[in-house]
Amino acid sequence: MNSAIKAFPIVCVGGSAGGLDAYIRLLKNLPADMGVAIVIVNHITIMPTQLHTVLPRFTTMPVELITENLEIVPNRVYIIPANRDLHLEDGEFHLRPISKPRGWPDVITVFLRSLTRYWDGKLIAVIVSGYDGDGAAALCGIQEVGGITIAQKLSTAVQPDMPESAIDSGCIDFILSPEDIAKEIIRIAQRED
Repeated sequence: MNSAIKAFPIVCVGGSAGGLDAYIRLLKNLPADMGVAIVIVNHITIMPTQLHTVLPRFTTMPVELITENLEIVPNRVYIIPANRDLHLEDGEFHLRPISKPRGWPDVITVFLRSLTRYWDGKLIAVIVSGYDGDGAAALCGIQEVGGITIAQKLSTAVQPDMPESAIDSGCIDFILSPEDIAKEIIRIAQRED
């Protein structure tokens, strides 16, 4: 895969309990042609995800459940399947058995760390409503490679634990409502670096 294609931004949106509300509010406010790939990493381990059937009602971007070796392209929404760790290498998604099968999963952290290692384009990490603190441990690494980190404003989150853990990491650039997160993503996507 050539590096010209790899220059587009990836937005990783990590959440769990109450995340659906945030995903909907975010997607409703994002244009379909801004040249960004959205990857929703929802940490559900037991139930198969239904996000790829629910979210197309709220965006004109194609919404796809991630499969092994799927190539990432801009102007799409990708959904992690349940009970898998997600990695990205050479512009393709790779699914692995979940590395933390007991307790709270850390699938968001795993994917964000993969992005810092293997993606050359802009990175935007967004942590929204959810239990526990998945994702928080990888946020400083996102900043270290020049990425932007955003936490959902606690008063707008159904379950504020996850964004609160993200804020407590000390590595959050913006604390915003889902609607304002959308505005920030648009601004970053339009900026020429």
